[in-house]
Amino acid sequence: MARKDTRLARERRHARIRAKVTGTMTRPRLCVFRSLKCIYAQVIDDSVGHTLASASTLDPEMRDKMRGKTKTEGAGLIGALLAQRALNKGISQVVFDRGGYKYHGRVKALAEAAREAGLEF
Repeated sequence: MARKDTRLARERRHARIRAKVTGTMTRPRLCVFRSLKCIYAQVIDDSVGHTLASASTLDPEMRDKMRGKTKTEGAGLIGALLAQRALNKGISQVVFDRGGYKYHGRVKALAEAAREAGLEF
């Protein structure tokens, strides 16, 4: 029962965040989803509902780089990869959507790595 309650609480927090945070063409939304094993990040233009760039620990090019690293270190690699993909498409500013998770651990590592790689939040 506790797992269901924590999932619902996260969904409520995410809904609260999404009521205030929307991505536009000039400043899309960087959305994070964290599972127990993996982390996924997307840059989304909410005005048309399109994903402009994405990265996750399941990407084939990341599999080799992830070996022997902790999940937090892997999240940092994903943040840097997503920032690189976004910058290649001309996206330099984003709005950060932490997805209802605390800004801590893997979510924080992803965000800080994306900032260091050149994205502005």
